[in-house]
Amino acid sequence: MSKLNQDILLMIFEELHDDSKSLFSFLMVNKLWCETVIPILWRNPWSYENINYSNKISLFSIIAHYLFDSIKQFITNPELKLPLNSNLLFDYLSFCRSINVDNIRILISIGSSLPHNRFFMEEEFYYLLMKKCPDLKYLDMEVIKHQIFYFPEAKARFESLCKLICYTSIDSSYFYGLSRCCQNIQTLIVTNVNPNLNNGIVKLIEVQKNLNHIEWKDDFYDAHFTIDDDPYKNLLLTLEKKAENLSYLKIFFHYLENYEHYLFQMILPRFYKLKTLAIGGYLFFTQDQLNQLKMTVFNKLEMIRIDYNEFNRLDFISSIIENSGENLKKIVFRPNDIDHELYKYNEYSLNFIRKIYENCPSIEYLSIMLSPSKQHLAEFENLLKKCQNLKSLLLVIYNTDRAESYEKIFKNGEILLKILIRSAPPNFKEIRFYDEFKFSLESLEDFLRAWKGRPALSIITSDSIYEGINYKVLINKYKSYGVIKDFEYILFEDDIDYDF
Repeated sequence: MSKLNQDILLMIFEELHDDSKSLFSFLMVNKLWCETVIPILWRNPWSYENINYSNKISLFSIIAHYLFDSIKQFITNPELKLPLNSNLLFDYLSFCRSINVDNIRILISIGSSLPHNRFFMEEEFYYLLMKKCPDLKYLDMEVIKHQIFYFPEAKARFESLCKLICYTSIDSSYFYGLSRCCQNIQTLIVTNVNPNLNNGIVKLIEVQKNLNHIEWKDDFYDAHFTIDDDPYKNLLLTLEKKAENLSYLKIFFHYLENYEHYLFQMILPRFYKLKTLAIGGYLFFTQDQLNQLKMTVFNKLEMIRIDYNEFNRLDFISSIIENSGENLKKIVFRPNDIDHELYKYNEYSLNFIRKIYENCPSIEYLSIMLSPSKQHLAEFENLLKKCQNLKSLLLVIYNTDRAESYEKIFKNGEILLKILIRSAPPNFKEIRFYDEFKFSLESLEDFLRAWKGRPALSIITSDSIYEGINYKVLINKYKSYGVIKDFEYILFEDDIDYDF
């Protein structure tokens, strides 16, 4: 491996650009490996999950090298003994393509605990980044105090910005400033922490030329808006203008007024080029509005996620699948958010299963709810037989007709495991099961024994029965055989990752 030329090494390292642990280990192999991997590591050195930035003195020392002598006086931490006058092996900041404001703030705080000192060190560091960074691709700013777009060279740097993550707690004027120099953003992720719309964000969206990915999540507690009658009107109308280019739309609204519901329902069909659609929040529509939405077609849709709201009706989701299922690979919703008492629930759940196997030949990841009736289990087996690309299943069994005895629940589990053995697709490798869904020790062992020779299973459950000593012994036994890859018990269902 040490004899591979730099071009091949670069190709390999680029494939591992998200695997920081491996990349860091490559630094110690030899000089060539180190020279090849350093530019990759320093593209976005502020966002590695395995780094504790509040205690990363070695990273702070590199920053300290760049600071002018007049700024170094603000480094007051008595525990720091930095070789501030030695030469650096690389011009690290010249490789940087990103700014993560929060992690940079935490890192700079190593130098001093005094707010005044930290402010000037941060300001000088951003100034240097604007000079050194050839082009800026990524900016993550939860809170920012420095108007860095006014620094020399900043306009040229921000023209190349591709991804922006921000909070609406930042003053509108900051976004107005960004809108003058950032017009090529492709991905915009917004956390809205204020019930009053930040019009600076709207302006920033309006001027974008290449926006294809937008996420908006409300994160505040006030359900009612008091200042504007229609606080999201301008946002929705601006998004509508970008519909032709958007391939990813993730919208979690806390609350929409009546007019905004109507407006959202009217503009949603315009996003017909979407590949990913995620909708959530407290969205409530009249039956007529829902009927209109059921007619919406997304010809390129590959992933749909529905979180708790009025959309979370199986009949509505089934309509989206029927109209737009050809390319769908992932259907994600929180099964426990579905109203189990909904009139005709059993009918809707059966229809949902049928719509999937009739319209989604490419489905790979699926959330589904079952009643343990013979008809539901038969249709579930049809789904497994016809959806041959299915890899992962989030499955909830819920009986709307009556409470089942433990004996009956175990019997239902046994039947379902036999269906999986008979009909699971060849690449099926993960199942998540919740609620009225239990396997006896004997049934589970029969299933695992029969699963030998297939892809190793990852199993996730919220049922504490599998924490019992006999179950743990069985699970560990089949882990050692390579039948089980992972077996995870999650205590709280709210902690379950519904995105697969």
